[in-house]
Amino acid sequence: MKTVQELNEIARHVRIDALKGIHAANSGHPGGSFSVTDILVSLYFNVMDVDPEDPKMEGRDRLVLSKGHAAPALYATLAHRGYFDPSELLTLRHMGSRLQGHPSMELVPGVEMSTGSLGQGFSVAVGMAIADKIDGKDRRTFVVTGDGELQEGIIWEAALSAAKHGLDNLIAVVDWNNLQIDGCVDVVKKVAPIDEKFAAFGWETFVTDGHDMQALLDTYEKALAVKGKPVCIVARTQKGHGVSFMEDKAGWHGKAPDDEQLAAALKELGGDR
Repeated sequence: MKTVQELNEIARHVRIDALKGIHAANSGHPGGSFSVTDILVSLYFNVMDVDPEDPKMEGRDRLVLSKGHAAPALYATLAHRGYFDPSELLTLRHMGSRLQGHPSMELVPGVEMSTGSLGQGFSVAVGMAIADKIDGKDRRTFVVTGDGELQEGIIWEAALSAAKHGLDNLIAVVDWNNLQIDGCVDVVKKVAPIDEKFAAFGWETFVTDGHDMQALLDTYEKALAVKGKPVCIVARTQKGHGVSFMEDKAGWHGKAPDDEQLAAALKELGGDR
């Protein structure tokens, strides 16, 4: 288990390495990667039962990154957790690299489901949790989704199924940064109030600060204690969190930094080139 200070330091390095990879590829999604980083780091380092030396360990907890375009944050988190060497992060989106623009379960150790088509990862996670109930396996499935992704109807069909089957082995975390590729989520197609909608679908819900490690850990503890229903954690986040000129800017949804922007961002994050 890591301290809050240690988790924050890991998250800082995850952002640095994710951004370096995006810059090296001249392609990628820094905004949503930075908003979800603290969620991923807190789960992989302090909550989930996983073993980087045995990625297919029987009975391991599983995480599905349904918002697959945030792959740079997932890759960097997995690398720092020990699944592969962080130096590989600079091969992001390169020909022949296993670190493709969206995560592949066939290529990358620690990736439990290939995702990218919005909504489908969430549905697969529900299926995983149902299968574990049928097989009597005592483990958790975590699924991380974006707030813009909640505009997909497949999410809500799966949410109904999760409640019907009483999937208390399923925890969904919504990265609620209120921005998507076309602008503000509330303008493009409003999905709020997210917690009330999931509650109406039969889920236990919590709202927390997605950039406060202690608040995240406290919320996970509450979520893990819920019995008889799935849990949705709505994590309030900030697109591009950690780099001032990227924060709350929809334009950084899918844009790589140039050399000057990389240098400025790394200076803010406390890392060199």
